[in-house]
Amino acid sequence: MKKVFVLSIDMGYGHQRTAYALKPLAMRGEIINTNSYKGIPDNDRELWINSQSFYEFVSRFKKVPVLGSLLFAVFDKTQAVEAYYTTKNLTKPTFTQRGMYPLFQKGWGSHLIDSLAEKYKGKEAPPIVSTFFTTAFMAEYFNYPGEIFCVVCDTDISRSWAPLNPKNTRIRYFAPTERAYDRLKMYGVPEKNIYLTGYPLPLENIGGPDMEILKEDVKLRIANLDPNKIYQRKYGAIIERHLGNLPSKVERPLTIMFAVGGAGAQKEYGIEIVKAFTREIRDKMIKVILVAGTKENIKDYFEGELRKERIDALKGVEILYEPTFEEYYDRFNKTLRKTDLLWTKPSELSFYANLGLPIIIAPTIGSHEDLNKEWILGSGFGFAQKDIRFVKQWLMDEVKEGNFAKMAMQGYVEGNQLGVLKIKDIISKCCG
Repeated sequence: MKKVFVLSIDMGYGHQRTAYALKPLAMRGEIINTNSYKGIPDNDRELWINSQSFYEFVSRFKKVPVLGSLLFAVFDKTQAVEAYYTTKNLTKPTFTQRGMYPLFQKGWGSHLIDSLAEKYKGKEAPPIVSTFFTTAFMAEYFNYPGEIFCVVCDTDISRSWAPLNPKNTRIRYFAPTERAYDRLKMYGVPEKNIYLTGYPLPLENIGGPDMEILKEDVKLRIANLDPNKIYQRKYGAIIERHLGNLPSKVERPLTIMFAVGGAGAQKEYGIEIVKAFTREIRDKMIKVILVAGTKENIKDYFEGELRKERIDALKGVEILYEPTFEEYYDRFNKTLRKTDLLWTKPSELSFYANLGLPIIIAPTIGSHEDLNKEWILGSGFGFAQKDIRFVKQWLMDEVKEGNFAKMAMQGYVEGNQLGVLKIKDIISKCCG
């Protein structure tokens, strides 16, 4: 297959996580961060920095009583998703597009697109695969000579994902869900430009088309999540048909991963989880992984709080931190293979339920996360976080009753795991 330019932005983890799953398709195995690539003009960099700083500030400021909620509500309205069942014409541009395209007219993004196209004058340029709509719009606006693809990173999407004039766009979209597929049509994108592929999950957690790696991981996970074998007794035939025989014993303890969002929100929950299960961690019955990602200040917070509570010496608590996203992404995926429960706000990690990982859904931040939460719950892939003060009681009740095992199996059987391979196949057929 012809290699592609994979474009992302290093603002939060959502677009980068999506891009790094596509790294096997990328030119020289390189992910191009369009807001920080080598040689980016100062004006372009400044525009990206300002938008990132504002988002992170608003996400953190939301916790401030009254004023925080008010500011976030105003910001969230600019990216809100319209009602699905409506008579309203959803093809009209929104505030986002009206503010974005004048910046293109002033040259925002032209250096990037010209740099990618420059060496291919008179030749067939590699396709662009962008995990962020803005960079896909840039490629179209500045007449990139190759094909342009855009990977959608949410279960449902706002009008922001479609360009100013969607009817005439040449951007082609990879949609992770039927709802996202339908939304793009509602926004005016021609159906011939939309492919339902599923979200691109890391192949190192799946294997090939037969999902041999994932199958073995899910076997261990279900055995760990169903210690009383309640789910196994009820649905043994389904388990055997899809997975074969489960192991009689799993060497690792029940493992909970708590992942903080890219803006660092909700880090306090991680410490509350460890405090609640201190005895079980000491007895090697439970392990907790606190994901700080690439945020050193979050790592320092976790370490400081664990010292303060005098539980820093617990061997069953792991802090997952790496200084670069590439190192973090690699370690995260490896650690995920030995994880039984993923506790996170419903960001792009919602799609990781397709790996047979039950999601404990932390409180949402923003309307797009509300919709991701609806998708998780409606699909039977997860469980909404209850009162954190009683986490030990309600979490262990769900384990004892086999409910998390049921969610894991639901995600594995009903999920769409082969997004990367489907995207590769489509690009091969479209571009040779």
